[in-house]
Amino acid sequence: MFDTAHIDDAVAWRRDFHRHPELAFEEHRTSDRIADLLSGWGWRVHRGLAGTGVVAQMGEGAPCIGLRADIDALPITEASGVAHASTYTEKMHACGHDGHTAMLLLAARKIAQEGVARGTVTLIFQPAEENEGGARVMIEEGLLRDFPLDSIYAIHNWPGLAPGRLVARDDKMMAAFAVFDIEITGQGGHGAMPEQSDGVILAASSIAAALQDIPARAISPLEPAVLSVTQIHAGSTYNVCPDRAVISGTARWFDASSGDVLEDRLHQISRSVAEAQGCNARIDYQRRYPATINAAPQAALARQVAQDMGLDASSAYPSMASEDFAFMLEEVPGAYLWLGTARDGENPGLHSPKFDFNDAVLSVGAEFWVRLVRHSLAG
Repeated sequence: MFDTAHIDDAVAWRRDFHRHPELAFEEHRTSDRIADLLSGWGWRVHRGLAGTGVVAQMGEGAPCIGLRADIDALPITEASGVAHASTYTEKMHACGHDGHTAMLLLAARKIAQEGVARGTVTLIFQPAEENEGGARVMIEEGLLRDFPLDSIYAIHNWPGLAPGRLVARDDKMMAAFAVFDIEITGQGGHGAMPEQSDGVILAASSIAAALQDIPARAISPLEPAVLSVTQIHAGSTYNVCPDRAVISGTARWFDASSGDVLEDRLHQISRSVAEAQGCNARIDYQRRYPATINAAPQAALARQVAQDMGLDASSAYPSMASEDFAFMLEEVPGAYLWLGTARDGENPGLHSPKFDFNDAVLSVGAEFWVRLVRHSLAG
């Protein structure tokens, strides 16, 4: 479907993005490159949503289909060893957003060549997917008001799946998530005289252990939920009982009531355990992303298109990881898809400093996008 020269171009774009990763809301070079390519192919390009977002349209009227790619990198120092590794310290495309962007650009080039005879195709190149909620910001700034959609889709590479696999579940795909910081404070003192200080360390360690029991003891085993303590910071030397400790972590869930239980019990346990040790607990709990829930009709269409291509569209379990495309799915019926990108049995995993997108699937994802547009806009 794509000639070799165009695929080679897509690989070059992807590796260029990989060499020059940009963090949330800082994707200026990336956006410039995307906008220049799209304009050259005849797309109507709009810039400025969420600062560095790019929206491009082709065609007129209904139906309107949206295709989204995320463009931001992560604050990770790369250790992949590839020739096109990041040129920056603590900036890396460790989640494959460089591949998502190149894949959608390759499809955009083909769509422009073929033309859009009916309806409208809207491409959304979204900043700040990693933790900062760029999708929410684009919506707040008028994305769906200025570019109304009847359906919307996004692809994420999935290194745990073999190439040739595409997963589009009818409902749950990715979990909701929150982050928390719990600051425990009390009287510090000499390590040889613990009776003269409060139990800051004991409170922090007891809280950390108790929090991770919440999903097992307070939520039905039939409802997925996770609470993980990922950081504990306290003390500075061997013989001082500190007066402060900070516990940080994340909570994940699908069902809204499970999210409420996680938050409520975290507050109850933190405050009661701290009080029992003569300490105070200050809690900062932030719900970041809702659950990513696919609409069944759009998921079914995605599976049909994948099967027509000869891909394996069998289902898989949902993931407790999270995705801010959830904000778009709350407003427009659509589907979030996983495309298998495993490489020779190796799977360093998303967000690994050794991760590198599998260029062999760029044309597969782009062909899927083109076929999905054709099916969605067919008269």
